[in-house]
Amino acid sequence: MSADRILVVDDEPQIQRFLRPALVAAGYEVIEARNGAEALKAAATAAPDAIILDLGLPDMDGKDVVAELRGWSQVPIIILSARDRESEKIAALDLGADDYIEKPFSIGELTARIRTALRHRMRAEMKTDHVSIDGLEIDTLKRLVTRDGAAVRLTPKEYDLLALLARHADRVVTHQTLLTAVWGRAHGDDLHYLRVFIGQLRQKIERDPAKPAIIRTEPGIGYRFVTEMP
Repeated sequence: MSADRILVVDDEPQIQRFLRPALVAAGYEVIEARNGAEALKAAATAAPDAIILDLGLPDMDGKDVVAELRGWSQVPIIILSARDRESEKIAALDLGADDYIEKPFSIGELTARIRTALRHRMRAEMKTDHVSIDGLEIDTLKRLVTRDGAAVRLTPKEYDLLALLARHADRVVTHQTLLTAVWGRAHGDDLHYLRVFIGQLRQKIERDPAKPAIIRTEPGIGYRFVTEMP
């Protein structure tokens, strides 16, 4: 089996020098790009399995690279950037990035996020209609949710919210994406709606709603449906 190919897009030579051997040691093939134009060309010609993308590129903003890629590719994109403003994270995620890691970072966290992104891509390609985690079963074809074999009663909005999170399993889904998809554009800023419904979902699907393990909060950004227990 050939190694998964990772495209690293960063104009900092020290980052490239650090990432290449670390990712090769983790079993990946690495290709590099120093700017947005090179990144788009490499994404089109080298068929990477995942992209690690800095936002501060010399020729264009990394968010524009995300937007361009999402016009024709669903390759997993992990933002790796020194920009720590929530607005930057939210914008990149709303444009279609799969995850966001701030610099400085650990290679252990980065490789874990890469593995998660690759698993998500595999599930998407398989077009699975069934999600299973810690006794929770979600069948989107039958619109059926069970916990340890017993049916979980959900309102239509609760189900829509859970199904959306599950379809994007292991990815951060922003507040605005969730609100717009489930309640419509008019409610894109109604965070109270979302908090209430997330709380209700946790009461129904989590083993310990006070310490949620499946629906995780990404502070200030959104939520993540986690498919592996710690």
